[in-house]
Amino acid sequence: MKKNTLQKVLSASLVGAMAVTMLAGCGNSETASEPTEKATESAPIAEVEQVEVQEEAGMASWTPFEETVTLQVPVYDRGGEVDVTSNYWTNWIQENFGDAYNINVEYVAIPRGDVLNAYANLANSGTLPTILMEYDFPKQAQWADEGYLQELDLDQLAQIAPTYYQMIVDQGNLQNTSLNGVTYFALAERPYWNNTYNYATFYRADWLEELGLSYPTTFAETLEVYKAIKDAGLCDYPAGGSKVTGAGVDQNYGFRTYPQDEYEWATTGDYAIPALSTEANKKLVKRQNQLFNEGYLNPEFYTREATDNEADFIAGKCFEYRAYIAPSIAVLDSFYEQNPDGKLAIAVCPGLVVDDEGVSNSYRPNNSFGMMVSFSATATEDQVKAGMMYMEWLMQPENLFTFQYGFEGETFDYVDGLPVMRDLTGTEYAMANNNKDYFCIVVESKTLGNIEDDVKLNAPVNYPDSDDFYTQLLENYNGMVAMADSGYVNSDCNFAVVISAQSEYQQVLLDKYTEYRTKLTTCSADEFDALYDQYSQEYLDAGYQAIIDERGEAYNNGYTSKLPQ
Repeated sequence: MKKNTLQKVLSASLVGAMAVTMLAGCGNSETASEPTEKATESAPIAEVEQVEVQEEAGMASWTPFEETVTLQVPVYDRGGEVDVTSNYWTNWIQENFGDAYNINVEYVAIPRGDVLNAYANLANSGTLPTILMEYDFPKQAQWADEGYLQELDLDQLAQIAPTYYQMIVDQGNLQNTSLNGVTYFALAERPYWNNTYNYATFYRADWLEELGLSYPTTFAETLEVYKAIKDAGLCDYPAGGSKVTGAGVDQNYGFRTYPQDEYEWATTGDYAIPALSTEANKKLVKRQNQLFNEGYLNPEFYTREATDNEADFIAGKCFEYRAYIAPSIAVLDSFYEQNPDGKLAIAVCPGLVVDDEGVSNSYRPNNSFGMMVSFSATATEDQVKAGMMYMEWLMQPENLFTFQYGFEGETFDYVDGLPVMRDLTGTEYAMANNNKDYFCIVVESKTLGNIEDDVKLNAPVNYPDSDDFYTQLLENYNGMVAMADSGYVNSDCNFAVVISAQSEYQQVLLDKYTEYRTKLTTCSADEFDALYDQYSQEYLDAGYQAIIDERGEAYNNGYTSKLPQ
């Protein structure tokens, strides 16, 4: 739905009330069109001046609304058995927050795998929720371009929700609140944003002990391990393998040249669209081709789902399994049940490693912020205020703690001073990730403020190797801290303007990449270089060159973030 479509659902009085101010490059301001119009001028990314919070700001200044205000908040629907819009926890919010301030809190289910279509359908029907929120900057940029969003008044946020506002300041994210010179976004906290320790690689430590080998840290060592595993008859395809499809595949951070060329980083460094045509991607796929031709990758990988890899790991048919850590992981449950004598370990980042070919163990860090929170162009002044109150109320330590852990003696117990969740399946536990899809509006993950406690609470427990898991996760965290300090760990470029070509061509390119990647992996080694060049040109012609050019124009005009100096 384009901006002129959304304009039809706005009342004339509302549109007239929503004139916005664009922040120009040097801090000057000028009147711009309503937020339902696509901005025709842009401003370079610049430091945003911090708002002075008044003494009477925050919850102490709140009073109930005279007339009931309906606040609609999106929540991901991941297909579980419980209604995400009406349950124990939504009732808890209404009783403890909504009733106190005469706010009717309604939750709007957003299918996790169909976010863009879900919001488009809501916009087309004139039923956008009060709040729109997403992790991905490109999605929010598209919504701004389509006219879904209204300008965010940071002065108002600072007075109504000073705790939330100060969190944005403390995280250094004020500069990321704007697009096209207009402030749209409040940014949730993301603990440990440049450290991915909580996404762990579990591997067969018993196999390595049997073979007298250590966990590999370079590709050459990986080939040695795979060969030894296969020669010993431990499994046929130690590298496993499943289809390569969708956004975020083939992240080539370790194959780039460091320090990165800033223009190349800005134009081809985004993870959402695979960077076919670049040298970094060529190195990555060429190594996959080698794994295939040497018999370590499952030859039917392009027909297999991720769940097939999980089943292989459980059945002893591959070497590794990757997953986000949690006290209980279903794949580990099944693994130890089927392999009572099996021994697992978690791969530990040793700090920066660069091999003879210049390939490193670099990885993609997250943005320095979590959920990007915006307000609908159709939201009234009272609804926006109610939304800010909701965000501030959830940020209060006692409220956030309850939303994340529940109640002592019912949903958790203190063990050695730490809140440990009970192994229950009642209504209090019905929501995904212990209510993460609700509390993510303020913080991306649970944290008690220090890594030791956070690892202790989130590490897999009650497994034969759990004591080792805890130690390995801490070592992995420390290794990644060293990596983050090495200059080899850089977040993706953020753009202060909409990259229209990205929205237009992304799905076409993702489909083509799946096709090309399969053929490049399965071709003979002597065909690879020519085939890579051929597919690269076809990929560029199909829209990737247009994306590169538009990103490059934004970079040259100063509308992007920069690499750290």
